[in-house]
Amino acid sequence: QVQLVESGGGLVQAGESLRLSCVASGRVFTIYAMGWYRQAPGKERELVGTVTKDGRSNYLDSVKGRFTVSTDNTWNTVYLQMNSLKPEDTGVYYCNAVSYGPHNDWGQGTQVTVSS
Repeated sequence: QVQLVESGGGLVQAGESLRLSCVASGRVFTIYAMGWYRQAPGKERELVGTVTKDGRSNYLDSVKGRFTVSTDNTWNTVYLQMNSLKPEDTGVYYCNAVSYGPHNDWGQGTQVTVSS
């Protein structure tokens, strides 16, 4: 089992940048994919971007070219760099880790609010 703690959310204006971080603990050596999801008020949770240890990545179409998911060398921290933020990017952002088993673990979420 993996525990995840996010940080870095906040209130920004449209066009600005923000970086989210997520630190994993526990059985981090079992992780093979990490990424970020978000949930806007009244909407379902959606995938923002993920990366795998074998080098694959996947992004939501609306964030391609603006958002980047990356990890540190030890794969115990995952980042979400968000540039050119838009009001529609507002939501609660959740860190996700997929481990061999498979196991799917989530962070507690961090609020991102983009004002116009």
